[in-house]
Amino acid sequence: MNYEFIDTHCHIDGEEFDADREDVIRRAHEVGVAKILVPAIDLASSGRILRLCSQYPGTLYPMVGLHPEEVRADWRQQLDAIKQLLPLLREGAGGGSIGEVGLDFYWSREFEQQQLEAFEEQVRWSAETQLPLMIHCRKAQNELISIIKRYAPELPGGVFHCFTGNEQEARQLLQFDRFVLGIGGVLTFKKSHLPEVLPAAVPLDRIVIETDAPYMAPVPMRGQRNEPAYTLYVLRKLAESYGVSEEEVAAQTNANVARVFGVK
Repeated sequence: MNYEFIDTHCHIDGEEFDADREDVIRRAHEVGVAKILVPAIDLASSGRILRLCSQYPGTLYPMVGLHPEEVRADWRQQLDAIKQLLPLLREGAGGGSIGEVGLDFYWSREFEQQQLEAFEEQVRWSAETQLPLMIHCRKAQNELISIIKRYAPELPGGVFHCFTGNEQEARQLLQFDRFVLGIGGVLTFKKSHLPEVLPAAVPLDRIVIETDAPYMAPVPMRGQRNEPAYTLYVLRKLAESYGVSEEEVAAQTNANVARVFGVK
C-alpha cells in the first residue's frame, strides 16, 4: 500500500476485541490504516479508552462522552464525572475529542428530554474547550440541528457520524462549515443510495471515513465482526463513486481529519 488513511470511528476498546486487539491493530497498519479514533459511550468506556490510547500513542486517539442510548436516570452524574476527564484529552499528541454524543429516538423517546439536555451540555463543552465533536444522530436530525445552530459560531467542528441520508439531509448538515460527514460500511451495501447522493451533494473535502467497528461491516465482509482494516473497502467505494483515485480519497480525507481533529 503506497498511501495511508484514517479510521475516524472504531470502538476498539470493546470486549469484541479483547482476544485479539493487538492483531486487529497490526492488520489495520498492514493495509494502510495509520490512525484510529476511538469514541466512548459512557463514563466507564471513557476511562478505559483514555488508558488504552495511552498504550498506542500515535495510533489510537481518545474521545470521552455520553452516547444518547446510554442516557438513563443517572445521566447527570455520568456527565459530571466525564467532564472531569476533559483535561486529559489535551495530553499527548492531541487529537482528543468529545464523543460519541448526540440524539437517538429510533427505539424510544422515553428519555427524550434527558437526551436533549445531555447533548446540549456536551455541545457546550465543545464550545468551551474547543475540542471537536463526534455526533451520533438517528431519527432526530431536526432537533439536533436546532441545538447545533445555537452554538455553531463557537464550535470548532466535528463529524456527523454514520451519515446515511439523502441530498437534502446532507445539505442541512453541511451548513455547519466546520463539520464533516462520517462515511462507513453502509456506502458499500447493495441497496445504499450513498454512491449517488454523496457525489451530488457532498464535496470530498467534507468527508471522513470510518468503520464503526465492530458494527456495520462493509461488503464483502458484511455479517462479520467489523475492524479498522476494513476501512479500505469504504475508501475504495468512495473512489469509485467520485471517479477519483484511491490515493486522492486517502489524501483528502486525511487532510479533513487534520483540519477537524488536529490529527496528522
